[in-house]
Amino acid sequence: MTSCLPPETTLSSLADAIAAQGVKIRLVGPDRPVRGMSIDSRAVGPEALFACKGAAFKPAYLEDALNAGAAAYLCDESSEPDLSAHAEGVSHLVTDDIRPAMAYAARAAYGRPDKRIDIMGITGTKGKSTTSFLLKSIFAAAGMRPSIIGSIETDDGIDAFESHNTTPEAVDLWRHVFNTAESGRKHLVMEVSSHALKYDRTLGLMLDVACFLNIGRDHISPSEHPSFEDYFASKLRIFDQCRTAVVNLDSDLVDEVLEHARRAERLLTFGVDRPEADYSARDVRPCRDGIAFDLACEGGARPMTLGMAGLFNAENALAAIAMARIAGIGFEDIASGLAHVRVPGRMEVVRSAAGSTIALVDYAHNELSYKTFFTSVRKEHLAAKVVAVFGAPGDKAFERREVLPRVAAQFADYLIYTEEDPAHEDPRAIAEELAANTPADTPCEIIVDREQAIIRAFEVAGENDAVVCLLAKGDETRQHRGDSFPEVKSDLHIARECLGVAQDA
Repeated sequence: MTSCLPPETTLSSLADAIAAQGVKIRLVGPDRPVRGMSIDSRAVGPEALFACKGAAFKPAYLEDALNAGAAAYLCDESSEPDLSAHAEGVSHLVTDDIRPAMAYAARAAYGRPDKRIDIMGITGTKGKSTTSFLLKSIFAAAGMRPSIIGSIETDDGIDAFESHNTTPEAVDLWRHVFNTAESGRKHLVMEVSSHALKYDRTLGLMLDVACFLNIGRDHISPSEHPSFEDYFASKLRIFDQCRTAVVNLDSDLVDEVLEHARRAERLLTFGVDRPEADYSARDVRPCRDGIAFDLACEGGARPMTLGMAGLFNAENALAAIAMARIAGIGFEDIASGLAHVRVPGRMEVVRSAAGSTIALVDYAHNELSYKTFFTSVRKEHLAAKVVAVFGAPGDKAFERREVLPRVAAQFADYLIYTEEDPAHEDPRAIAEELAANTPADTPCEIIVDREQAIIRAFEVAGENDAVVCLLAKGDETRQHRGDSFPEVKSDLHIARECLGVAQDA
């Protein structure tokens, strides 16, 4: 990855910045200049401070970082004896709490770049990526190009790549904020995950706007959140670091959300058929190009068209509208941005030549997004045969293996279980768990090879009125297998091949 040259600072200055936040820190060895930070030994800049973090961290990583040009390192008390033995004479910072120390050190190392740009953070169980891209499209219509950080892509004006995490670790996040400012961009739109909030990835980052979309059960497992209460509490932390809060009145537990949102200097609300909201959508309806609705806000009403399918996307559109207005964007540019939007892998529609078979490619991957997705599909395609292809990820979110088949079976006529980022688990074993939790009256089968599973789905659908739902992977071109991310065809690409549609359609 490339980067602009970070400002020069010193180890003692970083230690002071960390200590000022109440985190214990000590400097071992002589003070020395440093530039920027890294958490990856393969991406170390000259004179960087290298952060040694993680249960799987090995001293060899530190040695690689120093050989690549790192000037010093940051570690916790427990690992310091071993690391100092492998890096004799190298100055380092030692803390008793590595995550907040890492966040505050990165903020100081990059010179508080958040003060130079406007940052909009979006959290919720579903809709974060869609809302981010809607807002990105609105900015583009207004002649501006924001940076974006999320589960689909990362683009900070200097680096651009397909994302692996929704919100990166603090060290990488502050580099992206710095790159955004250095590239001349004025806005950063970012998805903020519950993990980022719980594990201090966004600690110390002031958000100009924090948007709360919704809350549902997800990411509850021994390696993520131990309970729904912990998950929800983590999400609510976003309001501790924002100036303006934007809240969906249609969210579950909205009273508790609003209670926390009032900590912000300013609060705006939105909702579908919510006359009490600051931004409300009325008469939401499908149209040829996506959905249409009447926007009621700021004392008037305006017609809006969203260029993507899914009646539920009216909520995401309202969130984007509210944030765009905070940024000072006019309604004409907002309307243009929404009408011409394309969100990679989100409610992407691929039609057969005859139009009788439709593929819907979407990133829906949890209980709340499944309920919303399938309800919309059935409402818009009442008599169609619905075939769904999906799996569940490995090493996390174990509840999905029980919940997703039961939700999908309420709406789909046929289910095919396949590979979906199995990580360190056997994809067939995951698929067998899904099949075991499928209601007896819903036919299903297992095809581990995802491409073959999608081909089979179109065979089952036949040539009459049918909708093939390809879920969770969207436009992604990687599968998480073990510790690697091999390249694969995206669901969208395979759907176009199966229906004989050009790839650039």
